[in-house]
Amino acid sequence: MEKRSYFAGKLLPYALLMPQLLVTIVFFYVPAGQAVYQSFLLQDAFGMSTQFVWLENYQLLLSDPGYYQAMTVTAVFSVAVTTLSLSAALLLAVQADKSLRGAGIYKTLLIWPYAVAPVVAGVLWLFMFQPSLGMVAGGLRRMGVDWNPYLNSGDALTLVVLAAAWKEVSYNFLFFLAGLQAIPKSLIEAAAIDGARPTRRFWTIIFPLLSPTAFYLLTVNIVYVFFDTFGIIHAVTHGGPAGATTTLVYKVFNDGRAGGDLGGSAAQSVILMAIVIALTAVQFRFIERKVNY
Repeated sequence: MEKRSYFAGKLLPYALLMPQLLVTIVFFYVPAGQAVYQSFLLQDAFGMSTQFVWLENYQLLLSDPGYYQAMTVTAVFSVAVTTLSLSAALLLAVQADKSLRGAGIYKTLLIWPYAVAPVVAGVLWLFMFQPSLGMVAGGLRRMGVDWNPYLNSGDALTLVVLAAAWKEVSYNFLFFLAGLQAIPKSLIEAAAIDGARPTRRFWTIIFPLLSPTAFYLLTVNIVYVFFDTFGIIHAVTHGGPAGATTTLVYKVFNDGRAGGDLGGSAAQSVILMAIVIALTAVQFRFIERKVNY
């Protein structure tokens, strides 16, 4: 039977909703509206001179080859980070769900990276992969690998992908582990009695029951890659070399701050917001159909 909540007073529901609505309006709708308005303006770096230019910023942006390069980098970066972080987190969660000696310490160590700021995560990985001083880079050189993220675009993109995925693994691990622990053990034991091997039990029972968690994490990870990885890229590569790690969000910052193109960067932010909203809508429209609740 469906349970419903009833409020005695008419103002109580609105009072409970008001704090969240205010936060959403102040920190999302107001900045978004301001960005849309600024995207129609031509401003100097100090905001002293303003001219209304309608869609000129969008026209210049869509005719810029560098913007399409940033789109391509963002697409590759988002697919790589999302796939790597979700796969690693699921593997670690499956192992942590087993009866292991010292499982508490194991789980705690896996959660710690979530407390690390993105900039700090980027600097840590840069220390390990720094071409002349990094321990991992030294090992790669001894193996004959010419590793240099400052000059090689593939090395630079690989480095920021690894740093961004490592930062997000712990968050995904928490949700996957909680989802695994919520699965009734009787289902898995019944499948084992019927002769199903561990691999078959995982793909036919465990993973379908984890699909709501996986769908949520897929949506969250896409948003994370598009926005929260800015600090990692800024700390490690500054978008280089030659724009090889310049994602859409980093281009917004670089063109607005370094280039002084406030109207153009505002137009970029509007397009970026539209892309993220469209991706989220597509996920809920098509991928959610395959989710078993």
